[in-house]
Amino acid sequence: MSRAGTAQTRQLIYENRLSAAEDIRDFRMEGQAAFSFPLGRLRMENATDPKEGQKSNFVLWCPETFPADVSIEWDFWPIREPGLCILFFSARGRQGEDLFDPALAPRTGEYDLYHHGDIDALHISYFRRRYPEERAFHLCNLRKSYGFHMVAQGADPIPPAADAVGPYRMRVDKLGGKVSFYTNELLIFEWEDDGTSFGPVLGGGKLGFRQMAPLMAEYANLKVYALE
Repeated sequence: MSRAGTAQTRQLIYENRLSAAEDIRDFRMEGQAAFSFPLGRLRMENATDPKEGQKSNFVLWCPETFPADVSIEWDFWPIREPGLCILFFSARGRQGEDLFDPALAPRTGEYDLYHHGDIDALHISYFRRRYPEERAFHLCNLRKSYGFHMVAQGADPIPPAADAVGPYRMRVDKLGGKVSFYTNELLIFEWEDDGTSFGPVLGGGKLGFRQMAPLMAEYANLKVYALE
């Protein structure tokens, strides 16, 4: 199957409409957030005062463990700024533990727990509107953790929330060490991990959505495909 510059075989292995509370019943929340489904899609916002800084941010994890080579897709609507959105993927303990292994240090939404804690992950900041410089010049960032390694950047085509007309179809392909990121089938960046500069190529793991207060955003139609 050929889509937006890829020619991999894709097999659907997970699908979630994110349209009602029962759809996220088994998801794992780190931090505090408020959920609602006013338009039949998941709306998330912080449940604590943004003045608390990092303690007001949160991560919502899908409970499934996915293989190393995957394509992840979801619909995204920005509703209220400022704030920031991240997708974590290939997330697991630094010694290969399951992300929810009780032996790992607790995580409560503060960012440093995710890039200098007990886990490895890749993460894409795909809607960065928290600080004035981010709102003035829109970029998407790919980082690799453990550590805070910026490995790729690309222009963010999504307009400010006031002008956004969603849904925006987001997609991440990870095949071996290669990561490609798309918005509405537009390639934003590609990066090839050499497995040396920033540690070994990451394998399978979990995915999660992070928001930085006081942003409000909506999500729907999460799909994960195995790639070959």
